[in-house]
Amino acid sequence: MWSRLRNVTYRKVKRHQRHHKTTSAAVTAAMPSECTEPLTSPFGELATNLSDSELQETAYEILVGARLSSGGKSSTYASDSEKNSERAAATPQTLTSRAASKVKKALGLRSRRKKASEKAESERVKKVSTIGETMRVQMRVSEQMDSRVRKALSKVAADQKIESMVLPLEMLQQLKPSDFPNQEEYEACQRRNLKLLEAGLLLHPLVPLDDENTAPQQLREIIDGALEKPLETSKNNETMQALRTVVLSLACRTSNNIGSVSETSTHWADGFPMNLKIYQMLLEACFDVNDETSVIEELDEVLELIKKTWLVLGMNQMLHNLCFLWILFNRYATMDQAEGDLLSAGNNLLIKVENDAKAMKGDENYCRMLSSTLGAILSWAEKRLLGYHRYFRSDNAESTMGCVVSMAVLSVKIMEGGEGISNEDHIEGNEMDVGQEKVDAYIKSSLRAAFVQAKRLKVLSVDNVFRQIMETVKSSKSSSTGQQNELPFMAKLAEDVSTLAFTEKETFSPILKRWHPLAAGVAVATLHSCYGNELKQYVSSIDELTPDILEVMKGADKLEKDLVQIAVENSEDSEDGGKSIIREMLPYEADSVTSNLVKSWIKTRTDRLKEWVDRNLQQEVWDPRANRERFALSAVEVLRIVDEAFEAFFLLPITTHSALLPDLATGINSCLQHYISMAKFGCGTQSTYVPTMPPLTRCSRRSKLPSVFKKKEKVPKKSQAGTVNGNENDSFGTPQMCCRINTLNYIQNELNVLAKRDITHLSSSGTNQDIADRMEKVFEFSAAACVEGMQQLCEATANKVIFQDLSHFFWDGLYIGEVSSTRIDPFLQELDHYLEVISITVHDKVRTQVITEVMKVSFDGFLMVLLAGGPPRAFTLQDYEIIDEDFNFLTDLFWSNGDGLPAELIEQFSTKVKDILPLFNTDTDSLIEKFKQVTLESCASSSAKSKLPLPPITGQWSPTEPNTVLRVLCYRNDETAAKFLKKTYHLPKRL
Repeated sequence: MWSRLRNVTYRKVKRHQRHHKTTSAAVTAAMPSECTEPLTSPFGELATNLSDSELQETAYEILVGARLSSGGKSSTYASDSEKNSERAAATPQTLTSRAASKVKKALGLRSRRKKASEKAESERVKKVSTIGETMRVQMRVSEQMDSRVRKALSKVAADQKIESMVLPLEMLQQLKPSDFPNQEEYEACQRRNLKLLEAGLLLHPLVPLDDENTAPQQLREIIDGALEKPLETSKNNETMQALRTVVLSLACRTSNNIGSVSETSTHWADGFPMNLKIYQMLLEACFDVNDETSVIEELDEVLELIKKTWLVLGMNQMLHNLCFLWILFNRYATMDQAEGDLLSAGNNLLIKVENDAKAMKGDENYCRMLSSTLGAILSWAEKRLLGYHRYFRSDNAESTMGCVVSMAVLSVKIMEGGEGISNEDHIEGNEMDVGQEKVDAYIKSSLRAAFVQAKRLKVLSVDNVFRQIMETVKSSKSSSTGQQNELPFMAKLAEDVSTLAFTEKETFSPILKRWHPLAAGVAVATLHSCYGNELKQYVSSIDELTPDILEVMKGADKLEKDLVQIAVENSEDSEDGGKSIIREMLPYEADSVTSNLVKSWIKTRTDRLKEWVDRNLQQEVWDPRANRERFALSAVEVLRIVDEAFEAFFLLPITTHSALLPDLATGINSCLQHYISMAKFGCGTQSTYVPTMPPLTRCSRRSKLPSVFKKKEKVPKKSQAGTVNGNENDSFGTPQMCCRINTLNYIQNELNVLAKRDITHLSSSGTNQDIADRMEKVFEFSAAACVEGMQQLCEATANKVIFQDLSHFFWDGLYIGEVSSTRIDPFLQELDHYLEVISITVHDKVRTQVITEVMKVSFDGFLMVLLAGGPPRAFTLQDYEIIDEDFNFLTDLFWSNGDGLPAELIEQFSTKVKDILPLFNTDTDSLIEKFKQVTLESCASSSAKSKLPLPPITGQWSPTEPNTVLRVLCYRNDETAAKFLKKTYHLPKRL
């Protein structure tokens, strides 16, 4: 047996070699040879070690038994002479039937002529006239085995049909050692039949075994014993009788499977996947033994004969279609993929399977087999379709690629319904959606792979050219050589992409358009994106604009026009005219790339400027003595860099200065505003320096003062330079604050000069007036930031001077204790020194602004001392004259005999204080009545008996504001006021 199988294998290899030589041209045009690979069977593996040859022998035995049971010829054993006479009589009829195969026609399989090299073999095949003999030859069964099987089955076929017998059991009973050439073959046959019983009844039964049934265990014990020692098969043998009893008890079970046999039938070979494995061996016989990619001419008769095994194997038309589909597809996929008829037949059969799936959606076994089969087909198909430029050519795309796409789409459609089967009929729109989605993915994936391949080949070509140049001119080491080689690479790549696009349009798009109406559009959009990404990387590596870049951009522009033209032509019949595809193709014109390069240049410049600002501001000490104008030197450097940036910008070799000027202005403005922000950072605000108002109390001159409000011991007066100028390392001293103000004023002025200079540049280059007008406003945000920053610095400086630097003389000293002994004179003397320093330090244009802020803060602080100075302060009616006089001294300081602030400005900001001071000269009873009146008016209450509410703190001091009048009463050193406050609001004497 083994020698026979080796001979068959050898003949198979030799036939394959001959076929390969005679069809080299076809194979070259087909898919790459590395794609021919064995496929895993979707039917699963058996749980026993039955080989393919053993399954093939079993399949033949079932086939012979089924033919005999159906009343076929040779129901009894026939001699060779009888067979030969039978062949001679049947030859004309069988040859006529072979000429018109309905199955072949339905599947699209062509009848093939025998080749010259096969004439001798054809003459021999013609002698095989009966279908039984044809199947014996096709299944490579020897005449000796055929005679042995027929002889054994003839003994039992007269008494029972094949569907009612357990064939392995009968073969064990009928076959004797004398029927075999040697004992080894007999024992091998016995082991095969025992393994078949084990597989069919124990390992893969159609109906699961009953756990309470002892028959399976008995069968296992008998089989285990027989595998160790050959079984005695005589009828009277106890072991054989026990085997028959237990086998029949397990085989005669009712099956609920659709299309199953009657209750009296036996079930030993209809379990999954054993039945499919055996049936696969029968269907393999449909292929010519001399040409394994060709289906035999007797296909109709062979399939009719194979159908006789359905009762034994539990098969039906739907399962047959699924198995035959896999056989056709697997034979094509594993045999060089050169026979397109097999693929076309598989596709036509898959259409039938689609209808079968709807009818069989309730069959669990069918669903499982269907899912595995379609999954294997889809995996194989998508491996090729996701890179179809590698696997298909112009000469095989129409015949082969269309079938592969169709099978992939049909497989997805069938499986998408859930559990591998569609639960409802697909409407045509959904079918198109499935196919369009899959084909869209295939186009994009394959073209991306083709683009990568084209790019790799170009890189290799460029490297070869570069090596030749380096070998010829060894002295040339300049970087320009690399650039000259890189530029042709991008230009040549654009040409290759264009060629690829036209090939796609002519070869593949007409095929794929059956499933995707915009196939060519998707293709060119994908190529457009791929080249665009490469172009973007190329441009990102360029530091500056050069004439060489135009060469690359010219090729890119031509490529883009070609791709857009293909997309437009392909979309003429679409609903939107291809607008959706065109929108995906983001343009990459030369102007756009140039603009992006300039914007990148602008960003680099502005980023460097910001880094410089951060680094130098960390070292800036804001020393007004650094130059005559008394502003920071860092501002000079900042404006110099800004000026250089604009000058370099107008020297760039581009024609779009006016369009890109806003980008440069935005970046420069951002850096300038950052500098301005850092210049005022850390200087504080009004809330930083102004003390928090203490809670209200009623006056008590005899109460002990809390430590918080104790009068500080007098600090020895520092020299004017030490007090006003502070430490040289203090960047927030009064001179330093003035330097910050001067700096922002300097930047504001210089920005106007810079803007006028840029307008001159634009005018000389022929820019229209509209752009020149826009340039006048290019620094408006930075200028506004300067104005705002100067105001904040002025306020911070004023509050710092009054409430921090002069706190000892003002907030912590003025009117603490006896008013007459703590008057304003010391504060005015110190304030005069500060005003002198400020006047000398700040620029003329901002001097009035700074001193005005100091005046405003000193006036507001004076009111805070009177109205929110805390328990240490108390005033009598007699103190009014001192207070009024002190305030006049304060206003005189800022007037300075006409050399200070304008009188109208002083009058404007002193009005509020002058309006409130008369309250301190009003007697207590009148003050109480006034308080009641304004409080009730503010609460809109006319009931005199109503309890007076405590007025809220508004911060808007006024003689008619309730909280202002209440505070005058709180600081009135008077018994009447104290009693009123205690009775009305229960205010304490101390905190």
